[in-house]
Amino acid sequence: MGDRKVKKGCGRKIIEPSSEQGTFLVEPNAYKVRPVAAPRASLPLWMIALIVFGVLAILGITIGLLVHFLAVENRTYYYKGSFKVLDIPYNKNYERETSLENNYLSKILETKMDDAFQSSNIYRQYINSQVITLVPDNNSVTAHIWLVFKTPRSVKANIRGRIESILRQMLRNNSGSLTTDPNSLRLTEISKADAEKIINNRCGRRARMSATYDRIKGGSIAQEGEWPWQASLKMNGRHYCGASLISERYLVTAAHCFQKTKNPRNYTVSFGTKVTPPYMQHNIQQITIHEDYIQGEHHDDIAVILLTEKVLFNNDVHRVCLPEATHIFPSGEGVVVTGWGALSYDGEYPVSLQKAPVKIIDTNTCNAKEAYNGMVEDTMLCAGYMEGNIDACQGDSGGPLVHPNSRNIWYLVGVVSWGVECGKINKPGVYVRVTAYRNWITSKTGI
Repeated sequence: MGDRKVKKGCGRKIIEPSSEQGTFLVEPNAYKVRPVAAPRASLPLWMIALIVFGVLAILGITIGLLVHFLAVENRTYYYKGSFKVLDIPYNKNYERETSLENNYLSKILETKMDDAFQSSNIYRQYINSQVITLVPDNNSVTAHIWLVFKTPRSVKANIRGRIESILRQMLRNNSGSLTTDPNSLRLTEISKADAEKIINNRCGRRARMSATYDRIKGGSIAQEGEWPWQASLKMNGRHYCGASLISERYLVTAAHCFQKTKNPRNYTVSFGTKVTPPYMQHNIQQITIHEDYIQGEHHDDIAVILLTEKVLFNNDVHRVCLPEATHIFPSGEGVVVTGWGALSYDGEYPVSLQKAPVKIIDTNTCNAKEAYNGMVEDTMLCAGYMEGNIDACQGDSGGPLVHPNSRNIWYLVGVVSWGVECGKINKPGVYVRVTAYRNWITSKTGI
């Protein structure tokens, strides 16, 4: 376009085009000018069709995704409930989560629930059911339960009714030695956070776990939350020993971990699978070493630690179960030892927590002349393999040796104590036998 000259007029701007300019519309009180619109060229039919197809495709994908997420994709739902088991004389041991009575009745009820859901028409949605607590009364026991289901949102509204129906039918079927009251059933949906809190407040449960438990010398790396009771006892900021969380403030470890100093201010405790950086680090208020422990000897090699503040339990950090004093862990039972100890004798130390499957070894076998020649006392137990290879090692001291019961609840069987090097033939690891010190632990902690 050519040059434009602007003159002042009566309340409007007039633009005089030069001779080569085209025609313009003049708007009163306006500074902008707009050229006369030229006729638009129409789009080819194939391009219009392509645009329409694209819009329809986008709409189809959007609707499909909405249908998938709202109706097809499975979501996890959690429930808590309760019901009564009748004709059971009052026994306070049902309240103890580690008692034989509690585990016996809980196992029966969990088996009944599992069978009922597995044989129902919602078996594909069923994930898990557990007895959380038992509350004894005059002539009954109330079982508090926890359930997990995975189902599409579209059928979520109906799932609770179906769960109730299956449980009620199970309670009507009083087969076996138990009599249950179907009218006592209560069921409520709860949030994921509340469901995790319920599980994490119970001992020995694992919100996260590996498909197989396998470790330490000859072992493998542990997953997050797989061994939530494992702690690192640090001296002056460096990993020194292992320990096991048994309550919000107490841990169990080995007495020999405090040979250099017994001053709580020199130690801290942290959790998780990495020793550095420390996760959920806590200071220590008090260290209690067994009164009969003698430095340099192996007997009574046990201590308890009191933290200055409570540990806030979560999926990755919570307590292990302590066995009853009468609990028997027979020879040949599979157990797991965990820790950040050396990968071989005088070898490198790992950053990540290690785990190893071992077996409890008969004390007579462990005390054979070619093995420990009578050095293993009744308050100790051997675990590992007489042929060697897989074993605890330096830096694992004080850490846990654990065993799952038939309900997959984990118990502290032993505390890493002593041995000859690591993984040597006829020299398996020797552990503090926790059942032998169960009453001592109670006397010091109240647990």
